[in-house]
Amino acid sequence: MRLALAVADGGRIAEVISADSRQVYRGMDVGTAKPTLAERRGVVHHGLDLVDPDAAFSVHDFVAHVRPVLASLAARGGVAILAGGTGLWLRAVASGLDLDASPHDPVLRARLEEELAVDGRAALAARLRAVAPVLAARTDLANGRRVVRALEIATLRGDGPPPVPTGYPGAAARIVLDVTDRDLHRSWIARRAAAQLDGGLPEEAARLRARYGDDLRSFTAIGYREAFALLDGRLDRDGYLGVNIARNAAFARRQRTWFRAEPEATWLDPSRGDPLDAALAIARAAIDAAGRDADGPGPHPAPARRGPRGGRDLSFTP
Repeated sequence: MRLALAVADGGRIAEVISADSRQVYRGMDVGTAKPTLAERRGVVHHGLDLVDPDAAFSVHDFVAHVRPVLASLAARGGVAILAGGTGLWLRAVASGLDLDASPHDPVLRARLEEELAVDGRAALAARLRAVAPVLAARTDLANGRRVVRALEIATLRGDGPPPVPTGYPGAAARIVLDVTDRDLHRSWIARRAAAQLDGGLPEEAARLRARYGDDLRSFTAIGYREAFALLDGRLDRDGYLGVNIARNAAFARRQRTWFRAEPEATWLDPSRGDPLDAALAIARAAIDAAGRDADGPGPHPAPARRGPRGGRDLSFTP
């Protein structure tokens, strides 16, 4: 929000697009650290509260939601700040993915998920290696959900190399915020976990479970399974915090690995001073570069991303 307000102070419209795969769900607020209306400080936010927790929401759905937002901002000469931690969603918008080359079929997906539950991950992984060895070679075969997705693609499209990125037509800047002192970062994670616990996460989890049960895929978001266990007496406060902190720390490591593969990203450490001025300078440089490209597609709104848990990677496409 601070960055959006700073960009707006420079005379540009600035709006935020959440790229968090759990903040799209209504009612999942505390556990996903969804910004409240007060915290948004009048900045328009997109990508929040789009569906109920029992609805499916894929990268295809996210891109379909974001494209008209970006088009509207482009028409108004605005800037989008795409912020969140779901790497594939960020890449699909900022760098471009040929989503038509990665087709999806909800009926087929449901059937494969049933087979996963009955036959197990190893059986499906063996089938994937047999029918689509190229696709299998770049799939995490230890992850049942990814094996199912790869089999879905192989069934609909066949085996072959990954889709060619389509790219985004405007100027972009990418910023990753990462606390390089790992002990300090873990303490920040611990502080956030305690704040969510004391800020109403168990009560939120109880309301959600009463309406939807406790086995939804959306409830794999960090905090909810632990909250269910706390409510049932299977974890005490210390046990809840231990599991939550460990899961968040592991997720941060995966995020660092993902974002290191992003091209031309600038990494900033928020523990060494307020990164706002540096982030704003990078955003303004991207805006100026777009303005100098008179033959280009004109001002384009911007994507942005969350970096390792507790930071953000911001991509601007002015």
